[in-house]
This record gives sequence, C-alpha cells and structure tokens, in this order.
Amino acid sequence: MFGIGMPELILILVIVLIIFGAGKLPEIGAGIGKGIRNFKKAMHENDNKEEIPSKTNSKKKDEM
Repeated sequence: MFGIGMPELILILVIVLIIFGAGKLPEIGAGIGKGIRNFKKAMHENDNKEEIPSKTNSKKKDEM
C-alpha cells in the first residue's frame, strides 16, 4: 500500500493520536470518510455526464 508498511502506519497513527488526542479521532475519521464519499460521488456523477450526452449539447453541435 503505497510502499508503507505496518511499522510506518503505526508510527503515523501514534503521531496523529499525540497531536489531536483520542477525543478528536472519531471526528477526524468521520470527516475523512465524508470527504472520500463525496469524492467518489463526484467522480461517479462526472462519469455519468460523459457517457450520456444531453440534448442541449447535440443542438449546439448542429448549430456550429
């Protein structure tokens, strides 16, 4: 996974725990999860827009 092994992941987790504290970790995790979910949703919507051309786009091409 990106060249990061288990010892590196544990070290990163310990550093994050020291910086933010145990109380903030659930909030940080929820924020990261929402961000990833929104990113995937936007990518999926973008794929759908490219696959299905709208009628307005085809009219504009005919006018050119």
